[in-house]
Amino acid sequence: MMMMQKKNEIADTSMLRELSNAIGVSGDEGNVRAIVLEAIREHVDEVTVDSIGNVLAFKKGTGRQRLRVMLDAHMDEVGLMVVGYTNEGLLRMRTVGGIDARLLPGTLLKVGPDQMPGVIGVKPIHLADEAERNKVVQIKQLAIDIGAKDKEEAEKLAPLGTYAAFDTTFREMGSAVSGKAFDDRAGCAALIALLRGERFPSDIHAAFTVQEEVGLRGARVAAYALEPDCAFALEGTIADDIPKDKDVSPTTELGKGPALTVMDRSFIADRRLLKLLTETADELDIPYQFKQPGMGGTDAGAIHLAREGIPSITIAVPCRYIHSQLGLLNLDDFHHTIQLTRESLSRLTRRILRRN
Repeated sequence: MMMMQKKNEIADTSMLRELSNAIGVSGDEGNVRAIVLEAIREHVDEVTVDSIGNVLAFKKGTGRQRLRVMLDAHMDEVGLMVVGYTNEGLLRMRTVGGIDARLLPGTLLKVGPDQMPGVIGVKPIHLADEAERNKVVQIKQLAIDIGAKDKEEAEKLAPLGTYAAFDTTFREMGSAVSGKAFDDRAGCAALIALLRGERFPSDIHAAFTVQEEVGLRGARVAAYALEPDCAFALEGTIADDIPKDKDVSPTTELGKGPALTVMDRSFIADRRLLKLLTETADELDIPYQFKQPGMGGTDAGAIHLAREGIPSITIAVPCRYIHSQLGLLNLDDFHHTIQLTRESLSRLTRRILRRN
């Protein structure tokens, strides 16, 4: 059994690489959707793409439990969009999703469907006065340079609404890997691994959703359509275990297992599902940690409000430098996220979901 699990984990890492390298800014997830469809088609009983672009897959259970379980991961990533031009041929831009402007100057990009090379420009330090050098550059002060000679050429090469994504390549770094969009390609890779495995006692309704980064939009549509008994959102989340001025508790830490959300800005985790996850982890000696409450949001925030209400929980892979050009995650955390989800789904029963 352990040898089989190790073989699957190697495949999962390969899938994580392919998904991380793919470009799919919110509202333009087609490249990622194609990878997902190819990866799961032979391992599920039904698969469809809905009107908003979500991939919805059904994997019939063994029949031991009569439950409809939703597994969710979002396909989109943060990025940029062209909203105007300068006379010199630079592209004015706005963020799609939450990106810290401090990270952007000098960032390499892939622009448009042809993935033109681009770089985010800012006034050279030689020309900036002391006040400018000592304050954070605002988005409106930045522009994308694609080498266009003037406004006319820029408009032709990158029409209004053109997307731009970080130009980052997946790499292995010891026990960790680096790449872009681990929020939430880590969740997508984990969900693909679960669908490729053996059947669960319950019916699985998987949703690879769109537009999470701009308002949990795809998950809202998917949850209403699937009408599950409960839901598990698989995510990539903040790890801030880096040096700080003060000794404060990090949100999560690399190498300490999947992060379980108790509460964030979008929902409060269902205590019955949280108990299932922690008891399963304790019994099987799977490491886990709790995400510091009160920050961020996930698809669970939209799912738990669908129809009459859906008991929901979020399981996340900790990731340093999230929503930036390059993230870093620990592979053991990634594999333990898959293991904990798999084992918890095998133990899930209707009795667990009963209210006292």
